[in-house]
Amino acid sequence: MEWLTDLSVAVLLFSLLMYLMLDGTDLGAGMLIIIFHREEQKRLIVRSMLPIWDANETWLVLLAGGLFALFPAAYSLLFSALYIPLFVMLFCLILRAIALEYRETVAIETRHRLDKLLPLSSALAAYCQGASAGMVVSGTLSADAFAWLGFYPMLSGLGLVTVYLLLGCGWIRWRVAGSVGRETPKLTRILLLLGLALFVIIEYFNPAPLQHLSEHVWGKGLNAMIIMVWISLFLTVSKINSFLHLLLSLILLAAITIQMGMGFYPELIQGQLKLHQTSSDITTQWFVLSGIAFIIPVTLAYHSWAFWVFRGKIEK
Repeated sequence: MEWLTDLSVAVLLFSLLMYLMLDGTDLGAGMLIIIFHREEQKRLIVRSMLPIWDANETWLVLLAGGLFALFPAAYSLLFSALYIPLFVMLFCLILRAIALEYRETVAIETRHRLDKLLPLSSALAAYCQGASAGMVVSGTLSADAFAWLGFYPMLSGLGLVTVYLLLGCGWIRWRVAGSVGRETPKLTRILLLLGLALFVIIEYFNPAPLQHLSEHVWGKGLNAMIIMVWISLFLTVSKINSFLHLLLSLILLAAITIQMGMGFYPELIQGQLKLHQTSSDITTQWFVLSGIAFIIPVTLAYHSWAFWVFRGKIEK
């Protein structure tokens, strides 16, 4: 039943997309706090994130648990090769949580330290995620514990940091009132140029996903959509509604993730593991997918409710 395995990997890809888009936006906003110097500006940005940041990591837990149950061989290979960047990422996410939750309840001196910890931990967590993805996409998983510091993983890490910063700019512009939101369009243009340059370089050094997708009509459509979204973002930085610009940035991230993820289908890990040869047995897949079929709608409903309750701009 290959379609069941395809459904399993589609669920994992959906969980990955939700995590990247939701928590990636928070990580981007957390990194950007370093460019704002007034206490009021920093407080508004942090308060815009506090009601929703912790729920975003639910998707990361679902992704890791689903991978362990549905594709144990891939789970074993990934965590054996990426245990250092994944540990650093999780540690940084804990530090990010401390910086967010305790910022307004500590002394001023400690608050200044947390304001440095927040962007640093957010940036390092984002970099580790991108570097790990670069190793998976390029098929360079190896026993070398420091392979994630190589050239291509480094490019991927910087690329994801840039995209997260772009999402953070969109979030601040959409959710934060006053001068804070108005200061982001110029930075957005710089990030778009940097992100496009990194995207082209990454595609140049690993053209396999692009070439593979170009063999299919839907793949050509996806590649064309990525180009169109890049152009639209450049042309509409300050001309359209802030939410629509954030939405375009999220679509860009999702399209690039799908391009990289489906660029070597039916392999689960390029050059190392075949998708349909490494999945769990049918009974396990049915059991896990039945549980996920309940968890995902509940999680989506909670996210929707939280965004609705805390809708509007943060003003104080």
